[in-house]
Amino acid sequence: MKNPREEIERFIEKNDLEALLRKAAEFHGHLCSYLAYGVKAGYIAMKELRVKSSGMEELIAIVETNNCFSDGVQLVTGCTFGNNGLIYKDVGKTVVTVARRDGTAIRIALNPEYEESIEAEYQEANSLWEKIVVQKEQVTKEQRERMMRLFVEMAFNELMKPAGIMFKISRLKIDVPEYTPIFKSIICPVCGEKTYKPIMQKEQQLCIECAGAAYYILDGRGIQRRYMLKTGPS
Repeated sequence: MKNPREEIERFIEKNDLEALLRKAAEFHGHLCSYLAYGVKAGYIAMKELRVKSSGMEELIAIVETNNCFSDGVQLVTGCTFGNNGLIYKDVGKTVVTVARRDGTAIRIALNPEYEESIEAEYQEANSLWEKIVVQKEQVTKEQRERMMRLFVEMAFNELMKPAGIMFKISRLKIDVPEYTPIFKSIICPVCGEKTYKPIMQKEQQLCIECAGAAYYILDGRGIQRRYMLKTGPS
């Protein structure tokens, strides 16, 4: 089987940012400026570190936000939630640190001064975003379509702006986490589903949900501690 990331790696080698952005949109679902920032940050990291990713934790990306930026980073770097190459640091900053296994790393942060300076450039798009996404107002189909068209223009426009004004970039050495441990799974005697995070309760190993124990959930608000949000069989 050929390298599944062959096309993405070719785009990186050819400095084809537009192709990377289109590929990221397939994954993310739409085009927008923050997806473009994530693509550009991921591209810079891969070029600077001179590394390729097979999704086997040889490369680690630490994202500090769960906005659209992070999907651009995942697509370009190949560091994802599922392959344990992605670490989510829930601090609400549009920042990524990408590191090789030896700790050689690059931290790329969206420059807040730049971010604020471009608001006037996209007034119509920002106004529609505020109305449709932030305030959840009822709008026409035409207004929603107009917003998405403006987002596409913004994405490709922002992609081509100089990285030096867009980002604050620093090279550093970090302590890279160990490779992800592999846990033995057990079958919960209550729900019959497999879990690798059992809880011992009354001399039985139960899944977290059946044990009624606390756990963490990641949603649009970030990482939160939850109890009994049961999604498995009753």
